Amino acid sequence: MTSSSDAFQRFHAVIPAGGVGTRLWPLSRADAPKFLHDLTGSGTTLIRSTFERLTPVAQDRVLVVTGQKHREAVTAQIPELDDADLVLEPEPKDSAAAIGLAAAILHRRDPRIIMGSFAADQVIAPVDVFQEAVREAVATAATGRIVTIGIKPTYPATGFGYIRVGERYPADGAPHARHVIEFVEKPGEEAAQQYVDSGNYLWNAGMFVGPVALMLQHLARAEPELHAGLQEIAAAWDTEQREEVLQRVWPTLPKTAIDYAVAEPAAEAGDVAVIPGEFTWDDVGDFAAIARLNPAAHQESMTVLGTKPRVYSEDASGVVVSDTQRVVALIGVENIVVVDTEDALLVTTTDHAQSVKKAVEALKEKGDSDVL
Repeated sequence: MTSSSDAFQRFHAVIPAGGVGTRLWPLSRADAPKFLHDLTGSGTTLIRSTFERLTPVAQDRVLVVTGQKHREAVTAQIPELDDADLVLEPEPKDSAAAIGLAAAILHRRDPRIIMGSFAADQVIAPVDVFQEAVREAVATAATGRIVTIGIKPTYPATGFGYIRVGERYPADGAPHARHVIEFVEKPGEEAAQQYVDSGNYLWNAGMFVGPVALMLQHLARAEPELHAGLQEIAAAWDTEQREEVLQRVWPTLPKTAIDYAVAEPAAEAGDVAVIPGEFTWDDVGDFAAIARLNPAAHQESMTVLGTKPRVYSEDASGVVVSDTQRVVALIGVENIVVVDTEDALLVTTTDHAQSVKKAVEALKEKGDSDVL
């Protein structure tokens, strides 16, 4: 049996920093995705906050996976990163390729590593409660399981996947560990309400901790082509052939999410446990989330963000994000969202915040990609 202290010595945290966050356009764009922004008014970007949450638990063993074009911005945010701790993707390939490559590289360096994957763009508090959940996840993973940290739902969300929780899972150092029965896709409103009422479901926050060998084993079974490509890249990673192999193999890799490639097949095999997270969690999915996360920035009923915003409001409520010196005046409008940047202006309502993605898709089809 592996001791908990030994497990913590082998623990490496991985931060996949991908995804544009199209529902936060025009603030979040391909060249400046949401993890590079301060969306909580804290003075710290989302990726920096994620790094600071993880370093005490991972004892500075943190790997970041991001796009090649974000190298400069990411290293400016996290100057502590060595070259060996930065994995740069030539183009986005979804989470299975990003997290799978990190697992394959770490496995080459030490096949006994326990890896935890935590997205760069989530807002979590209190930090100490999150860190305790990670410690329980590491202790559970040391027994030979892939472990997810699920979030206790506070409302019947239809935008998240769910985790169906089973009996207690026995693991030293992890009193809250439970078996996972299955991962459930995003439900409709009625099903979501039933999940919340039952008390047997948690939100799937996409946090996974597990032995790299076990993660790769499930990846090989579910996605053999992806696994083979990642292994070829990982074999060349710490050699002079890295760039040649990466540029040749990466474009050929299939796109899929880590949930489908590893988590769901592992759950079907009975290889997944869960630690219920008792902390608050937000994936900052849209501008309504920014209003939720910034109560301190309220100007009466208006949430105002920006370096030097010039906003006047009367009998108005909602969110203003200003990246310009333009004056924004709002009178007699409710739940409005205004995002003002140098080359694009978004006006919608918090109720329609999820629909911003459609505007981005339409602009892409029209060829207006210069603002995306």
